[in-house]
Amino acid sequence: MSMRGKSLLLALLAILGSHFAQAQKSGPNVLDWKASATLSTYLLQQTHAQYAPRAAELDRAAQSAPGAAAYRDSVQARFRRVLGPLPARTPLHAQVTGKLARAGFRIEKIIYESTPRHHVTANLYVPAGKAKKPGVLLFCGHEQESKATVLYQKTAVLFAQHGFVVLVIDPISQGERMQLTDAAGKPLARGGTTEHTLLNAGAALLGETTPAEELWDNERGLDYLFTRPEVDTARLGCLGNSGGATQTAYFMALEPRMKVAALCSYVASGERNLELTGPADGCVQLPGAGRARLDIADWPIMFAPRPLLILAGRYDFVDYNQIEAATAETGRIYEALGKPAQLSLFTYDDGHGISQPKREAAVAWFRRWFYGDASPVREGSLAVLSEKELRCTTTGQVNTAFRDEETLPAKHLAQAKILASQRGANPPAAVEKLVSQQLGSAATDVKSLAISPLDTLRRDGVMLQKFILRAMGEPPLPVLVALPPGNVPTRVLLWLPDAGKASILDSAAQLRAYLSQGTAVVLADLRGLGETTDPTAFNDPKYYNREYRNALLALHTGRPLVAQRIADIALLRLFVRSTDHLAGAPLEIRASGRAVVPALCAAVLSPVITRLTVAQLPQSFQQLLEHPATKDTYSQVLPGVLQHYDLPDLQRALGGRLVVGKP
Repeated sequence: MSMRGKSLLLALLAILGSHFAQAQKSGPNVLDWKASATLSTYLLQQTHAQYAPRAAELDRAAQSAPGAAAYRDSVQARFRRVLGPLPARTPLHAQVTGKLARAGFRIEKIIYESTPRHHVTANLYVPAGKAKKPGVLLFCGHEQESKATVLYQKTAVLFAQHGFVVLVIDPISQGERMQLTDAAGKPLARGGTTEHTLLNAGAALLGETTPAEELWDNERGLDYLFTRPEVDTARLGCLGNSGGATQTAYFMALEPRMKVAALCSYVASGERNLELTGPADGCVQLPGAGRARLDIADWPIMFAPRPLLILAGRYDFVDYNQIEAATAETGRIYEALGKPAQLSLFTYDDGHGISQPKREAAVAWFRRWFYGDASPVREGSLAVLSEKELRCTTTGQVNTAFRDEETLPAKHLAQAKILASQRGANPPAAVEKLVSQQLGSAATDVKSLAISPLDTLRRDGVMLQKFILRAMGEPPLPVLVALPPGNVPTRVLLWLPDAGKASILDSAAQLRAYLSQGTAVVLADLRGLGETTDPTAFNDPKYYNREYRNALLALHTGRPLVAQRIADIALLRLFVRSTDHLAGAPLEIRASGRAVVPALCAAVLSPVITRLTVAQLPQSFQQLLEHPATKDTYSQVLPGVLQHYDLPDLQRALGGRLVVGKP
């Protein structure tokens, strides 16, 4: 801060201490704009900045076949990196639990283990006849009936009628594969999309993702097709609708055995979609995808130049303009690779879902490339079965059908315990190093500070000065400062309440008590708290997180909210250090709720914080895995954190500097 700025600040602080009667009567808010939009706007700006180089990269790639191939391989490598690790192949232990004879085909009820004791249920549609036929994997969208959904049954039947062996797989958290259930198999969460989202939070703490777990189930489904004598394994393809299209996109991008594919009502987190509709369900979201510059077209590009059909409804809630734009971008790569005819967009004047015209187009596309038949396909009257008739398990849920079933929550917890045993008890210096390495410099390196002093506020006999703190590349931070009598504090308290600084002013008795003890109080709203809280309307309650939009946008950029809030604390420390009235006094922090984990990390990283007081310690990250339906988990997620440390490690590192309970 300049000398002129410091002089101004000191003068204002002196005024604060000696001229209470002149204070303006104003509310506790500091930011004089629609502050609730601040964090989401900032995060979208960061997202746009990350994607900015992509257009030029794509332009260069489209100039030649080698350039197009290099771009395709680059985005594939980046996707593989953010997707997370995949398990080792283990025995499938596949079983056929029933068969249903239909006109011209049969349906077999299949169960296999994608990993040991983790069962996958599926229906296999097998056409009549002895000749080997092409195999198709059909991935289901978010309908709870999953493989029994009428539209997916009709899609599978139409494919079977036209000479394809079709495997329709229940994704995790749908059909017979609910993961969060009670002993009777009753779901504990609101439904499949909620489960997907909660599971992805738990996976992220381990450095993994639910999309990878879903992909692995599908990968083992493909392995199962290779065991079937009816399948021509040289002719294999996949398709899916909505969430199933996301599964298809992620699957075909990495699976070289797929020769033909189709995406219907395709959903992925890309720059424009995040801006228009915000983050989607957990099975779509990949932490760090923005930092990796992966946009909606990049998954189809990874499949290039193999035959790909994109099916779209002109009035789908999935933005049709984005589908057109993504198809055009993908088409440039297909053109550069010399195969423009192997990409096609089929649009119908309807909405979301794989309706009859789209099913007909999909089957015709696969017939064209696998049978050399360009004839149109017409769907007749198709009979479907009930969900109960298509069940593979005796109870309707793998959790109750298999006594030793290992659900994903159980698997996550087991992995966390293994990591905990491997970590052991690190000394404080080692914990500080681990925290620093895991968070990166973006959480702690705040080198610039601009201070904007505003008016003063009187509340219950206490005078507070308003400030806006600004650092380059960070959102503004609203602050209130109260000085003790005489303006010479014996200590400085950074008070970081979960409910925002206004909640402290509602009952100023504690504030007055601090001042009477000679303590200067710096009340601040960390980003996304207090004044900058995201409106409830933008955060669907099904995600069990009151700031889901901002938490997921932050993860998409590769800089989670915890790390960003640690940067806010670093900015506050710089503010205190830059202010003569405050700089020489010992610095303490008091935090609650979502501010506690950032405060714990900040205190470990900064020995100048002499004490951290919290009314209640948060659940450890391992405890969050023990209770996977815990709300607001995403607010605390640090991807891969359990590979490095857990909150008890931070608590031990702080020792006597950490005080739990009332100050």
